Amino acid sequence: MKRHLICAVAVACLASHAFARDSVESYPVAAALASEPGKVGDDIPLYFAGQKHPGVVKSYGEFATNKKTNAFGKSDETACQHVFLSAVIELQDRARKEGGNAVINIKSNYKNEVRESATEFTCGAGAVIAGVALKGDVVTLKK
Repeated sequence: MKRHLICAVAVACLASHAFARDSVESYPVAAALASEPGKVGDDIPLYFAGQKHPGVVKSYGEFATNKKTNAFGKSDETACQHVFLSAVIELQDRARKEGGNAVINIKSNYKNEVRESATEFTCGAGAVIAGVALKGDVVTLKK
C-alpha cells in the first residue's frame, strides 16, 4: 500500500511539472499575419516598433492587450500565431473606438518584459494555454 502511495505521488508530481511548461519564444510577424487570411482588417494599418509610417496628426495614447488561447493539441507556433492575431485585432478595434486610423510602435510586452522588433513578436506557450501581450500607440496618421 505504501509503495502504491509513493508511486501515485511521484506520477502526480511529474504530471503537474509537464503541464506547468511555459516556453517563451519569438515568432515572425509576417508569417503570423498571413496564417489566417482575412482575419485582420486592412482598414487600420499596423506599424511595429521601428517601422516607418506617415506623420502623426493626433495621438490617442498607448494601449495594451493581453490575449490567451487554448493551445491544447496545437503546435506552439500555431497557437502563438492564432493568439497574436487576436491581440492585433484588439489593437485595431481600440483604434476604431478611439477614432484613430492606425496603430504604431507595436511592441511585445509578455510578462511585462518589453521587446521591440519590427519583424518578431514574443509568445509564451504551455501545455494548455498560449499568450501574447502587445502594446501600441493609437494615432491618426497623415493621409
